[in-house]
Amino acid sequence: MTSTNGGDTHHTGSDIARSLELLWGDGERPTRGPKPGLTLDRIVTEAVRLADAEGLTAVSMRRLSTELGTGTMSLYRYVPGKGELVDLMLDRVYMPAPDAEPPSGGWRAAVEAYARETLVLYRAHPWLLQVNQARPVLGPGSVGGLERTLSGITSMGLTDPELIGVIVMVEGYVTGVARTQVHEVEAVKKSGLTDTAFWEAQYPTLERIMNSGRYPHLAGLSDDAFGSHFDHFEFGLQRLLDGLDVLVARREREEGGAGARGGTDAAGEA
Repeated sequence: MTSTNGGDTHHTGSDIARSLELLWGDGERPTRGPKPGLTLDRIVTEAVRLADAEGLTAVSMRRLSTELGTGTMSLYRYVPGKGELVDLMLDRVYMPAPDAEPPSGGWRAAVEAYARETLVLYRAHPWLLQVNQARPVLGPGSVGGLERTLSGITSMGLTDPELIGVIVMVEGYVTGVARTQVHEVEAVKKSGLTDTAFWEAQYPTLERIMNSGRYPHLAGLSDDAFGSHFDHFEFGLQRLLDGLDVLVARREREEGGAGARGGTDAAGEA
C-alpha cells in the first residue's frame, strides 16, 4: 500500500484540449515522429503500476522513461506533462471492466454496489486520494462508469440534480472511509506497531483517566465499543441507504398524490 501522506496534492492537467484529445481521440501516435515499441497505452499502464507501488510522487517523466527504457523526451511526444498523464491514469482506473454487467436488483443494490466497488478501487489505487479531482477531465472511463451507475439508480424517481447528488454523497462517504483504511495500513508500516500494540501502549494512561470520573460517558462504554470486529463501513453504508429509502418513498407518495389530485380535477371538469 502506498503512502498518501506528505502534504502533496497532485493536480490534473492544465492542457484540457490535449487531455481530451488523448482520452477520446487517437492517442497512439506521438505528436512528432514514430517511436517503435512505445505507445500511450504502455506509458499509462506503467504510470499506474508505479503509482500503485510507490505513490504518485514517484511518477515523473524521468522515472517513467527509465522504467520504460526510453529517453525522457520520447514521452513528451505522447503526453505533454505529468498533469495530463494523471488525467489518463484516472480515466484508466475508472474504466469499468469490459465484462461488467449493468447493476441489477433495484436502485438500492446499485448504490450499494457502487459504494463497494469504489472502496475496492481506492484500496487498489490509494494514490487516488492524493489527486485533486474537483475538476476532472472526463474520458471514456469516467463517463462509462457514470453511465453505468446512473443506469442503476434512475428508478429512484429523483430529479437529475438529486441523482448526481446521490453519487456525490456516496463518493464522499467512501472516500472518507478509504482514507482512514489506507492511513491505518500506513501507520502499521511506518511505526512497526500493530493496532493491538498501539492501543496497549496507551492502556495504562487511558485506564487512569477513565477512572477519574471526568469522562463518564466514555468510561461507561462497553469493552467492545471500539472493537475491530464492528464493520463501520457497512454500518454507515446501510444507514445511508436507509435514508435514501425514506426519500424515495416520500417521492413515490408525492407522485401518487399528484396523480390522484389530477384524476379528481379531470373528473370535476367532466
